[in-house]
Amino acid sequence: MTVSNLAGLVVAAGLSSRMGAFKPLLPLGKATVIEATVDSLLSGGAATVMVVTGYRGDEVETVLSRQFGRKVGFVCNGDYASTDMLRSVQLGCGALPLCDAFFLLPGDMPAVGEGTFRLLVEAWEKTPESIVFPTLNSRRKHPPLIPAAVIPEILSFRGEGGLRALWGELDGRLRTVPAEDLGTGLDLDTPADYQTCLALMAERRRTTSSDTDLKRQDWREPR
Repeated sequence: MTVSNLAGLVVAAGLSSRMGAFKPLLPLGKATVIEATVDSLLSGGAATVMVVTGYRGDEVETVLSRQFGRKVGFVCNGDYASTDMLRSVQLGCGALPLCDAFFLLPGDMPAVGEGTFRLLVEAWEKTPESIVFPTLNSRRKHPPLIPAAVIPEILSFRGEGGLRALWGELDGRLRTVPAEDLGTGLDLDTPADYQTCLALMAERRRTTSSDTDLKRQDWREPR
């Protein structure tokens, strides 16, 4: 498989009620939360990303279209105020382009590391019929990498209990890969979560900058 066979699905339809501010457009570095989430998927191997919008969806579309152009598509959950995440996932699955598999990521999870996406792809390529989740402290986290062959079952699921119940139905196909990536467990529900994310992203930028400086010094060393 190559990265061009993969897509991303972002669900960003909610009201952001616990945050007290509109999460997708909160600033994060030089971008916004939703831009960082989409960018992580594209950097992680998705060729395109489908975003499920709802509340203030026009604003989200404007920001993402300006930044990513045709790499991002949209579908609106008009019932965002009365439906759960599963409904948004079903809408998004119905709108995905042809792909072999897709990452599923909530729009308020911008801090998943690029290495985590690589781990998921490597694990999935070994058993492409499996749904592969990253784990943090032995607990399943986001984003799972889901084979496109599962989409019909997602679309037809009508059980109670939302996504958790869906994963229960598909339990025999679930597998995990240890990622130990703090970003896989960091969804921005509250102002405290947002501050934690800002700190984590700032630390990663500092680390990346330090690594780059070290590489430059090594290159300058006389042989």
